[in-house]
Amino acid sequence: MKMDSELLLSPAIFLAEEEEADMSDWNLPLAFMKKRHSEKIEGSKALAQSWRMKDRMKTVSVALVLCLNVGVDPPDVVKTSPCARLECWIDPLSMSPQKALETIGANLQKQYENWQPRARYKQSLDPTVDEVKKLCTSLRRNAKEERVLFHYNGHGVPRPTVNGEIWVFNKNYTQYIPLSVYDLQTWMGSPSIFVYDCSNAGIIVKSFKQFALQREQELEVAAINPNHPLAQMPLPPSMKNCIQLAACEASELLPMNPDLPADLFTSCLTTPIKIALRWFCMQKSAKLVPGVTLDLIEKIPGRLNDRRTPLGELNWIFTAITDTIAWNVLPRDLFQKLFRQDLLVASLFRNFLLAERIMRSYNCTPVSSPRLPPTYMHAMWQAWDLAVDICLSQLPTIIEEGTAFRHSPFFAEQLTAFQVWLTMGVENRNPPEQLPIVLQVLLSQVHRLRALDLLGRFLDLGPWAVSLALSVGIFPYVLKLLQSSARELRPLLVFIWAKILAVDSSCQADLVKDNGHKYFLSVLADPYMPAEHRTMAVFILAVIVNSYTTGQEACLQGNLIAICLEQLSDPHPLLRQWVAVCLGRIWQNFDSARWCGVRDSAHEKLYSLLSDPIPEVRCAAVFALGTFVGNSAERTDHSTTIDHNVAMMLAQLINDGSPVVRKELVVALSHLVVQYESNFCTVALQFMEEEKNYAVPSTANTLEPGNLTPVRDSPAIPRLRSVNSYTNIRAATTARNLNKSLQNLNLNEEGGPVAFSPGNLSTSSSASSTLGSPDNDEYILSFETIDKMRRVSSYSSLNSLIGVSFNSVYTQIWRVLLHLAADPFPEVSDLAMKVLNSIAYKATMNARPQRILDSGSLTQSAPASPTSKGAHIHQAGGSPPMPSASSSSLTNEVPKPPTRGGEQPPTRPPYTPTLGGQAPHSHQFPRTRKMFDKGPSGSEQAGDDADDPGGHKAYMNANLSTGLCDWSAKYFAQPVMKIPEEHDVESQVRKEREWRFLRNARVRKQSQRITQRGVTRLDDQIFINRNPGVPSVVKFHPFNPCIAVADKDSICFWDWEKAERLDYFYNGNPRYTRITAMEYLNGHDYSLLLTATDDGALRIWKNFADQRNPEMVTAWQGLSDMLPTTRGQPSSSAHSLARRVSIYLDRSKGQGGAGMVVDWEQETGLLMTSGDVRVIRIWDTEREMKVQDIPTGADSCVTSLSCDSQRSLIAAGLGDGSVRLYDRRMGANECRVMTYREHSSWVVKAHLQKQTDGKVISVSVDGDVRFFELRSPDSVNVLQTVKGLTALDIHPQANLFACGSMNQFIAVYNSNGDVISNIKYYDGFMGQRIGAISCLAFHPYWPHLAVGSNDYYMSIYSAEKRLR
Repeated sequence: MKMDSELLLSPAIFLAEEEEADMSDWNLPLAFMKKRHSEKIEGSKALAQSWRMKDRMKTVSVALVLCLNVGVDPPDVVKTSPCARLECWIDPLSMSPQKALETIGANLQKQYENWQPRARYKQSLDPTVDEVKKLCTSLRRNAKEERVLFHYNGHGVPRPTVNGEIWVFNKNYTQYIPLSVYDLQTWMGSPSIFVYDCSNAGIIVKSFKQFALQREQELEVAAINPNHPLAQMPLPPSMKNCIQLAACEASELLPMNPDLPADLFTSCLTTPIKIALRWFCMQKSAKLVPGVTLDLIEKIPGRLNDRRTPLGELNWIFTAITDTIAWNVLPRDLFQKLFRQDLLVASLFRNFLLAERIMRSYNCTPVSSPRLPPTYMHAMWQAWDLAVDICLSQLPTIIEEGTAFRHSPFFAEQLTAFQVWLTMGVENRNPPEQLPIVLQVLLSQVHRLRALDLLGRFLDLGPWAVSLALSVGIFPYVLKLLQSSARELRPLLVFIWAKILAVDSSCQADLVKDNGHKYFLSVLADPYMPAEHRTMAVFILAVIVNSYTTGQEACLQGNLIAICLEQLSDPHPLLRQWVAVCLGRIWQNFDSARWCGVRDSAHEKLYSLLSDPIPEVRCAAVFALGTFVGNSAERTDHSTTIDHNVAMMLAQLINDGSPVVRKELVVALSHLVVQYESNFCTVALQFMEEEKNYAVPSTANTLEPGNLTPVRDSPAIPRLRSVNSYTNIRAATTARNLNKSLQNLNLNEEGGPVAFSPGNLSTSSSASSTLGSPDNDEYILSFETIDKMRRVSSYSSLNSLIGVSFNSVYTQIWRVLLHLAADPFPEVSDLAMKVLNSIAYKATMNARPQRILDSGSLTQSAPASPTSKGAHIHQAGGSPPMPSASSSSLTNEVPKPPTRGGEQPPTRPPYTPTLGGQAPHSHQFPRTRKMFDKGPSGSEQAGDDADDPGGHKAYMNANLSTGLCDWSAKYFAQPVMKIPEEHDVESQVRKEREWRFLRNARVRKQSQRITQRGVTRLDDQIFINRNPGVPSVVKFHPFNPCIAVADKDSICFWDWEKAERLDYFYNGNPRYTRITAMEYLNGHDYSLLLTATDDGALRIWKNFADQRNPEMVTAWQGLSDMLPTTRGQPSSSAHSLARRVSIYLDRSKGQGGAGMVVDWEQETGLLMTSGDVRVIRIWDTEREMKVQDIPTGADSCVTSLSCDSQRSLIAAGLGDGSVRLYDRRMGANECRVMTYREHSSWVVKAHLQKQTDGKVISVSVDGDVRFFELRSPDSVNVLQTVKGLTALDIHPQANLFACGSMNQFIAVYNSNGDVISNIKYYDGFMGQRIGAISCLAFHPYWPHLAVGSNDYYMSIYSAEKRLR
């Protein structure tokens, strides 16, 4: 509130101040906006990885069939003169025909051996049909399932025929004999590759395909009809895996240019560099390179396979270019098949691209099957021409003067092109065409560092980039590099491997096989490595040991546990998180690692992380401790002690502020439950027995839930009265459902008819075959059990019990699980329900045989046999059991959950009520909990295994995991180097934020103008509407024209400018609780709504009021032991008014007590909570944990909280009339710095002004408003307002306060205590009188007052129009 002196300041000063305030929005932190709040916690959908060759192949045998018949030209080809003569670079006329034939054969074999030295080569020179048959069948026999190559040179025989024949000779070379391709297929079998170097070769390819089709049909006929003659014959092999390369189309002749070899196609396929250089010299452009002749080309120094020599470098560049062209032009799967499956096939196809380029220049079109898209015009060929040009231009000086060879700039230039693509490209673009070249460059030490760096930056673009790089074939290269000891490669390799494993974790096996894990162990153990690289290393190791025994053993031997334990306290949170995950995974179901951990007291070292400021780190620690106790090996006393120890440490996280941590906690405890199943069954049975002895026979003593006073005559009672307050929750409100409940009760212990009374509902704790099914947990545990158990030891005392063997660890863990089953966050409670269901079911299954069943008493009796199959186990998440005699009827259909008659709007999602109130910890099995759940989810359909405990076990533990580790692993798959969108000045997110901040500044500026002029009246009704429920809390959004109105358990949003309802949703609090406070978090930006209920639960919602479904961001138990208190009643009878108001308030709010009160500090992200407790608990929303408990030092509840972040002060109003001031920087004993005791009754509101010299303003039920200076013990001013105050608010800016009275009117006062407005009637409704005021609130900036009253109406009043 501005003081008068400040009101005189000139507007100019305000403008300057306003601009500063504009900046202030940017500096405010945002709460609950981390990834864990905005994303679903689950791993990414695994992309099907196609990069791994399922069937790597080798070409093991090669048949070289040469039909040259040197000296005799075939009759159907007229040759030019001079003509192309060279075969395999030999002139056949330069020696005797036989010698020429043999030399050519030997040369061809050598040329092939350059590409595949290990194959078996067989030459067949000028053969007969029989020789070809013998050759092919023997090669196929030896090759078994591997590939065979058939090379056919037909330059000395006629062209292939249209009938699908090629020609060979008869024995004495007097005739050409046709050889059918069909026979050739039969002899060669599959997989095979055929190379045809002859004119009209395309004909062979066509015939081959026709014959292959014919075979397929024959195979089909034989398969359908076994009596068909075809079926009697040996089945022909399928030709699907055959590859063909032909020199030209069906109508084309081979080129006869005398400057070219006669077998140009074979030369391109087997000696590509030689022919490419010759062809380059024959082009006109070669004249630009002076002094290069065909003779000189023969003299290029070096070897093809030595990359440091000119010839080797050219060969290397050629490989890179042809590979790149293929990768860019071919479909991915075809590229994999032809260029990555078989070394020889890949070489032939790379060279085939050259053949296409050279032969097309002579009007010849080579053909392949499978067919390739044309590549001869690809731009990369120009890079090849340039590389050849640069190399050849050096030749004369190298050869004549012996100067040194300058290496080609090709690779460096291609890397630059790749870099340009990376830095300049847009989001959605084609993949970079240089990727295969980057792969080749990894082979060279010169460029390796740069190539790895660029590769890492490429992989960082996301999973699609990783998949692309793997499909190019990067894997073997980066695997091999792990053997390098170069330190400078470490960060790059670790980054690249983290990216690969985040997308495809199956690589764990390859790493272990090649000892790759040792590389990462050494990186992790290296203290000089920066934390982020060690984080990636430990992530990689965590993937290696994830459910992979070989990996676990290898890493255990590599001392992984000790290395990890040393880094648990590293300042880098992500490293701490992954170290814990890695530990949890290495000893998951691997006992020797667990014992190694025990020897290093790993569990004790992990305890420190349970209170880590980062929720994900706490999660990882819980995960690690959970798998630590979850080992199924033999148990010794020692290990049991350790398990108990760990369990009690974990139990302390029961009220952790983060649901992800509590979910992980349920899973960790479930491991323990599985481990000590029999003990937990005993505990469950014990509870059930106790409950039986404790059953309450009649309604008379039934307590209203959460209240230990006898039932009051409050409006809610009629609907609670009909059944025990909580056991049969909502379903039983209609008669139809009551019958259902009865039918499902089956029998009670004595077998007599069941008298329907709330007490009896819970007595039948045995006896039905459906007993343990998740729907019917109501017969296993009930409210009374829990109530009794809660009285024996209220959960709040758990901390004092830790370390003390109270009852037993099992009983305490059982209680922890009961508490978690009532968690305000649905996913946590669902998980806990699964665990409890499972044990309660087993306990009753095991105990059942001793029970005697008598099924004669109910009109519709249940199946008497305890072994009836199909008990509804599968209905893990279903709905109420159906009224049917056969318990298997549920397996077919899932009935819809009933809606509550009339009292719940259909828009609310059904939610599970749970037990709470007095002690929300030990909550229950909410017995019909599963009624309102999500329906059976596939993974839990254990179906008919009901009676088989083994089958049932799977229902709980096998699927129980939170997906947190997989979700965290997504971090490594997503871009790490990209600027996040909110920091990108041009992004939409940023622009929207700028718009919001401008709007905020405008609201602040305009509202300030109005409040400065002074508000003289405030009764102009600008909004009225009937709310769906009685308003109990109202809250204006600070900057939107939106107001949130809470009733008992739902929230309605109204747009008060347009007067329309935006949203209405169910808050999810149990039925006997109510919403007592609301706050907008991040109101300046992306708003969230916090609701607090009187059982101490806090829930935070997003996506409300904007056409989307509201989602719960997070929820937690803000106060764990709320005590329902009666209002502090002063002794003197003079204060009967306070008593009347108190009763009135109890009526209007359904229940006494202050409920839960909160105050939110956006600047610090701290949330102050208090209420019917003796502390003020401060939560840090950044860490999602409790940071401080300030004892109030009073024996009554806190009714109002107000804090000032600048001064670290908190003002609290209490039920006994005192106002207390706390300084949260001081210790628990001295933090209460002031207590004002001037009010004689319940404080309705205490407000601490935010200025540096701000006062405390407090108001009690009696209507006395007192102003306190912080440093003086007595009030400096007192104003008297209306008596019988039920609601009050103070405007933070405009020096106004409004009081709502039980006498149905509102009075608005200014700071001098003058009434400026009295509101008694609604406008327009024929002057209808306003209802009793249930709540009211000022807008934080505008002079608007929102009022909710008991007649469901919600209205807003404002200053006069001229002011606005």
